[in-house]
Formats: sequence, structure tokens, C-alpha cells
Amino acid sequence: MAAEGNAIDALSQFELAPVLGIVGDAVGFTQSNFFMVIAALLTTGLLTYGMRERAIVPGRLQSLTETAYEFVYELVTGQVGDEGKRFFPFVFALFMFVLFGNLLGMLPYAFTFTSHIVVTFALAMVVFVLITVVGIMLHGTHWFSYFLPEGAPKALAPLIVVIEIISYLSRPISLSVRLFANMVAGHVMLKVFATFIVLMGGAGAIGVLGAIAPLSINVALIGFEFLVAFLQAYVFAMLTSIYLHDAVHLH
Repeated sequence: MAAEGNAIDALSQFELAPVLGIVGDAVGFTQSNFFMVIAALLTTGLLTYGMRERAIVPGRLQSLTETAYEFVYELVTGQVGDEGKRFFPFVFALFMFVLFGNLLGMLPYAFTFTSHIVVTFALAMVVFVLITVVGIMLHGTHWFSYFLPEGAPKALAPLIVVIEIISYLSRPISLSVRLFANMVAGHVMLKVFATFIVLMGGAGAIGVLGAIAPLSINVALIGFEFLVAFLQAYVFAMLTSIYLHDAVHLH
């Protein structure tokens, strides 16, 4: 917990630093990249080992894997329809990567790579490019009719087209900022209340009693942050599925 005097440094936890010694320094491999690799390995390991036995009566790991699989599958097909089955692997990988990124950041001395806007924006841009390419491939030039809904007044066409284009281009911004802002806000709050505990705990017997309040709040916040970690991964996958629906079905 970074507390210099009575100052609270809640943002130092987001600073990047090279790992792997000289190699990490040479290629710019930071703790953010390190935990991205871990998230990818955990996703791969969960699917590989979780479904290895394929038991009729699944164990805990297989049940977890099947639950995650069915949850995202129903999410995608429910939003996109049967046409969404082809996009399920992409949405599933995206959901698990974001989820593990959020959850790993809750571990002591770990790093939340989804707290960096450059990471969330990169993920959002991948989604944005995919839905644009899918829309054009499926509908050709008719895809551009998306920016002028059927039945819209012709007199308002110039205004409607501009609004629709701005709305469409803002998708990666809203998608990335939502995840980034929630992760940063949650971890800042945890750091602030944790620092209160340390500062008050060092102020004698009265301070120790006073530290109980921020300690209780921090315990509640930790539980809330685990919920937020899942919800933000769910929202990211949900919005991706909604955007895919728009690309496949237009208006």
C-alpha cells in the first residue's frame, strides 16, 4: 500500500515495469504482457484439462468448463441467432480473456491489464474491425444502408446518416472506456480504503478500532469487485454479440 506521510497514492498500481530482466527491458515486455499470457494459458488450460475426461457425470473442473461454454454459447446464439454459431469461438475467447484479466487483478501482487485503456481499446478495435468486415462480406454495398434505416424520412437523411456514422464509430470508444473505467475505479477504491486501514492502524489503540470501518468496507468492496469482474466480461461479450447481430441482420 503506497502511502507517503498522509498522502494516498492509489494510481501507482497501474504503472508498467519491464519483467524478465534484460529481455523484458529490451522488448518492452511488462507485467501487463505477462498477465495477458497467463490469462491466455488459463483459458487454454481450462478447455484442455476441463474436457479431457468428458465424463457423463462431470467433475468440478469439467462442470466449470461446460458452464462457461454453455453460458457464452447461449449468449451468442440468443443475440445473433443460428448465424452466430460461427462467431462463438471468437466471443468465447474474448469473454474468457477479459474475465481472467479482471480476476487475476484481484490477486495480491498481480496486475489488472484491463485497467489500461490501450488494452481495452485494442480489444474493442478487434471487435469493431470484425463486425465491419462481416457486415460488408455478408451484404456487400447494401451494408451501407445501415446508416439510413428503412422508412426514415428522406428530408432528414443527411442528419440521420451523420448521427448513425458517429454512433457507429463511437462503439470501440464506449466498449473500451466502459471496461477500463470500471476496472480502474474499483482498484482505486480498494487501494484508498486499504491505505486508510494502514494509516489508522498505526495511530495507536484508538486508530486500530477506527481501522475496523475501512477494513469492513474493503472486504465488501472485494466481494463487489469479483462481481464487477464477471459483469464487465459479460457486458463486453454481450455488446460484441449485439454488434454482430447488427452486422449479420442489419436493421
